[in-house]
Amino acid sequence: MELHVVINGRKDLAGQLYQQLRGAIESGRLAAGTQLPPSRLLAEQLGISRKTISDTYAQLTYENFLTGVIGKGTYVNARSTPVQRKQSHSELASAEVIESWCNLPVFLRHPTLEGSLRYDFIGGATSKGQFPHDDWRRCVSHAMRQMAGSKGFYSVAEGLPALRNAIARHIAFSRGVNCQDEDIVVCNGAQQALDLIARVLLRPGSLVAMEDPGYPPARLLFGTHGATVVGVPVDAEGIQVQHIPDGTRLIYVTPSHQFPLGMPMSHARREALLARAYELGAIIIEDDYDSEFRYEGRPTDSLHNLDQRGIVAYVGTFSKTLLPELRLGYAILPPAILEAVIRAKQLTDLHASTLPQWALAKFIAEGCLLKHIRRCHTVYAQRRERILARMATDLSPWLEAVPASAGFHMAVFCRVPIDLPLVIELAKKVEVGLYAIDGFYYQQPARSGMYFGFGAIETLDIDIALDRLRDILQQVAG
Repeated sequence: MELHVVINGRKDLAGQLYQQLRGAIESGRLAAGTQLPPSRLLAEQLGISRKTISDTYAQLTYENFLTGVIGKGTYVNARSTPVQRKQSHSELASAEVIESWCNLPVFLRHPTLEGSLRYDFIGGATSKGQFPHDDWRRCVSHAMRQMAGSKGFYSVAEGLPALRNAIARHIAFSRGVNCQDEDIVVCNGAQQALDLIARVLLRPGSLVAMEDPGYPPARLLFGTHGATVVGVPVDAEGIQVQHIPDGTRLIYVTPSHQFPLGMPMSHARREALLARAYELGAIIIEDDYDSEFRYEGRPTDSLHNLDQRGIVAYVGTFSKTLLPELRLGYAILPPAILEAVIRAKQLTDLHASTLPQWALAKFIAEGCLLKHIRRCHTVYAQRRERILARMATDLSPWLEAVPASAGFHMAVFCRVPIDLPLVIELAKKVEVGLYAIDGFYYQQPARSGMYFGFGAIETLDIDIALDRLRDILQQVAG
């Protein structure tokens, strides 16, 4: 790739080159560590003598802007503070919109490696030690060969046919979901699926109903589309359908493993929800984010399978079964909104990256995903049992687990008044990551409690972490 330098005329060539290179370094356009072209190549590119290039490099090296490495080349050595932007967002015509985005709260962001704790009960994360790196590497190599044989054009917005077919087969086997390949749209994670559905259904002022407590990123996302979000209370059977208001256009639920409390929605409640949505002319988003990991009880039918009228959009993700960094999810869409969502997908990012799509299609087709889920299921079941055992014994004076039969997080309520912010802060000091559930409540009164993710913490670390939690609770709550 050529270095962008513009030479005007034939006067003061060295001066022009010097000013442009120095300006690029000072502004940050040429970052520290960037290798500059050899003098011969740059001379050919600019049509000037090699000596002019060499003299300029020498001058910039003398001034400590460049450094030469024998046998390797010339590199940018340092740069001064980048030019400050003069205009703040408050001076722009769109200041109010920008401010609203800047003021959005941040939920469920995973820490960087440097900011992570030794014993972390963070939710939505998996242990990389369980990931089948060798199988995935082989599938990525297959994907590279597939791409090498392609014409290099953009792909289709709805996703590669091979992956859509693999997803249809996988969820038919693992979740009993009956769909066709053409019903599926591959997305960059479940969050994009929610965004695309919202784009085609919502306008400013549209009513959206969702569980309360519920998934904050979904609520915030719907709000950015101008929707009015109504928090509907939940009980032991799931969302209380009778509280879904008239005029609701979209209903968001997590029926297989309610987020964050964990209970499944009863069959009767599912039937009532479908009837209410049909009465309202609303679409239901069924977010089935981690129900592949089920530990007890019989499987329940998905809302999608019970739907006889085409009003359920089923959303799934591979972030929970594989890795969050993979950023691949999917939506199984009813015919009424399928084409609209595909158009929206095409306008937002054309399509998801084809390399991981090819790799995942191969990974699923060869049975690697099912083997990985079975392996993780055994591990997660052990971790879940260990946490439940501790909640029923030495932690029981303070904490009570909420019954949950699936997923890899569980919620616990406080049995007695506890200063949870203090407990969480003290836990950080002993390298234990704890998380309160009060931020998941929206319009309903918040209950005091925490949620324990057990996807990322190692099994042998659980007792160590809970011992430290017990000691803190004895200190804070007596």
